Amino acid sequence: MQTAFRKNQVALAVAAAIGGGTLAATPVAATAAGKAQGQYVSGDFHNHTTCSDGSISMQKLVKKSTDKIDTPWGLDWFVQAGHGGSGNRNCTLAEDASLETPAYPLVYSGSGELQGPTTTWQSSNPAVQPKGLVSGSAPNQRMWRWQSLQEFQYPIVEYLNAQKDLPLFIGVETVVPGHEHTSMSVITGQIPAELDNAQLPGSAGYVALGDANALAQWEYCFDRNDTDTGRGNTTVGSSEGNNWNCSVPGSLNEADPNWNSTAQKLMPASGSGAGERGHAKTLEALKWMAAFHPNTSYYAPAHLERAGPFNPNGNNGFNVEHLRNFNNIAPNIVFGMETQPGHGASDARGEYTIRRNNIGGTNVDSAGGTTWGGTGVYGAQVGGVWDALLGEGRNFWFFASSDWHNRGSFGPDDRRTTQDFYPGEYQRDYVMVRNGNDKLRPQSIVDGLRSGNSFATSGQLIDRLGFIACASYPGPGYRPNAAVEALAIAAAKQNTDVDKSGCATMGEKLVVRKGAEIVVSVVVRDPDGHNYSPYSFPNPSLLQVGIDQALNAPELDHIDLIRGMVTGYRTPGAEDYAGAWPNNWVSNPDMSLVPAAAKNTSAAVIMSFNDASWADAGNEFLKMTYRIPAVSASQYVRLRGSNLPPSVPYETDADGNPLADIHTNATAVNPSVSGGNDAIAENANLKIPCTTTGSNVPDNGATYTEGSTPIDGCPAHLPTVNGRKMLAYDVAAWADLWFYSNPIYVQVAGSTVVAGVK
Repeated sequence: MQTAFRKNQVALAVAAAIGGGTLAATPVAATAAGKAQGQYVSGDFHNHTTCSDGSISMQKLVKKSTDKIDTPWGLDWFVQAGHGGSGNRNCTLAEDASLETPAYPLVYSGSGELQGPTTTWQSSNPAVQPKGLVSGSAPNQRMWRWQSLQEFQYPIVEYLNAQKDLPLFIGVETVVPGHEHTSMSVITGQIPAELDNAQLPGSAGYVALGDANALAQWEYCFDRNDTDTGRGNTTVGSSEGNNWNCSVPGSLNEADPNWNSTAQKLMPASGSGAGERGHAKTLEALKWMAAFHPNTSYYAPAHLERAGPFNPNGNNGFNVEHLRNFNNIAPNIVFGMETQPGHGASDARGEYTIRRNNIGGTNVDSAGGTTWGGTGVYGAQVGGVWDALLGEGRNFWFFASSDWHNRGSFGPDDRRTTQDFYPGEYQRDYVMVRNGNDKLRPQSIVDGLRSGNSFATSGQLIDRLGFIACASYPGPGYRPNAAVEALAIAAAKQNTDVDKSGCATMGEKLVVRKGAEIVVSVVVRDPDGHNYSPYSFPNPSLLQVGIDQALNAPELDHIDLIRGMVTGYRTPGAEDYAGAWPNNWVSNPDMSLVPAAAKNTSAAVIMSFNDASWADAGNEFLKMTYRIPAVSASQYVRLRGSNLPPSVPYETDADGNPLADIHTNATAVNPSVSGGNDAIAENANLKIPCTTTGSNVPDNGATYTEGSTPIDGCPAHLPTVNGRKMLAYDVAAWADLWFYSNPIYVQVAGSTVVAGVK
């Protein structure tokens, strides 16, 4: 992996072993050794083009996301995944000559005008006719996503994969029946091996070697916004086309009262009970994936806190029981959640806010109210929903995304933004992909996501992580701290993980005898130099506590080691299986109010490390060792880290936990009930001033591009309150950086089996 910047190198080595009793079970043999060769590679699987509600073409999004020179934050792998449903714009039409290719040259209308990606399908040259049950009026009729995936988006992704020699494939941000959105894909048929030796055309026109037929069929069958009844055919009632049937083996199918015989799929009615009916359809979608594409599918609920709690009569959020249901039905497919959402520069970070969602006439908060340090409450709250799932021993991992749509008040080539960051610019998932000597391919990337051997980071806070747990016993089985530290350092320096019997890393479990000591080594790289922020002035959040640190040169302040106990899967229907996160969490974040189903009371920060406790280990690494003997109960350990120390006003509490992002959110807030008088005005919640006056602060109307001199003062687009600029939008995101690792499980003989991890 290439890195465009370097800050100070940081490495940690931490050892931990924790005791405590739990339920008895039979241990399963560890399989830590004998791994295929792999490296951590960065990517993004949730973003948008004009084929859904994005602002740019497929070509421009691929370039912005993967180019390592012009951009220069290029990712190692990339999944283009816009909304399901329909759209009327042709995202395969490029904006300018820098994006044209032999197979996809610039397209002009009959009168000679350039046709870009906002051109409608029917206005394109030549015109494209939408299929199925067509809605709208020509020339603005909408094309169902299944058609755009199958006939247009997949072919151009395959072509760009081959032309640029980049690991690209296609997915969908599906609109979920009974809920909001999920990032998913079925990669069957995509990017076949014969593409490696394909001769690409030298002129316009490309015929794909592979296909996205399986993904297109899934979208037709199971996306809430796909109300087409044409079965993937040219018109409704025609037999010309795909002739899809959405039956699921072993299910009611046509005997289900929600089955539409014309569409050959479930089409639940709206109104009372719609959420419950929708959730049932979503479970059928997962059964279909498990039946037909068990190893080539993934499904990760996206920004899952945003739409609030589950609404049995509508389509809102996901409660913990729905995540359990998904993972129970398809553990190989639903293996995580996108709890660090995109839209990081929005006036409401992540587009989460209080009183966001109208449910039954009451404006209900996003779960958790806002993001917390840019992460939703399900992932950010120690002891919350994620820890509840990990406490069962589930394979349920933490992911981040860009959710790219647009730059808000700026154009797509401006480095400033009041809405979204490009994929890789701010957030990225680092995933262990075991491709051996082969190139990166969709299957190895999906397998890497499924493994849980990954971490997510914002603002390039770290770009390498070695996180290792090893067992140590008295006598011949004793492991000195230095030996485990050496494994972690070697893994981090080589951008890989550990392959050592008796050791495990993220997404794995270490099976040990009762009384073992567990040595946990953590090694990170905190790169020197500048990250991808366009701002060089001091971080306004840190200035509050007397720290003068440039926004484009953040430094890792601390890493927390978090531990929770594993007590086994909870039983559907039991009292501790289901429950919604409490409303009004921002004003009353009291864990005693969280239902038992949504928390793990054993989860806690057991150690926090900073520059006062790590020591130089040579070769630009630092280390720290801590050892507690005699574990007696199954458990897990995970990491988080930040550039912010504890007790930064409006950012972190005294223990270093992230605070609600409400005080950097500029958005207006709805009243508690429709028509109420307790609305909150725009900018009223902002609390942190931005006071630096610079000599290079472009006007909002000027385009500020890559390669320009960094902006050295508070930018012009920040809100002004009582004559002072206030921290918000992209500046707030660059000020507040976090990383999260996925867990390492420790299964103790005679204790609870970690059943979700092999």
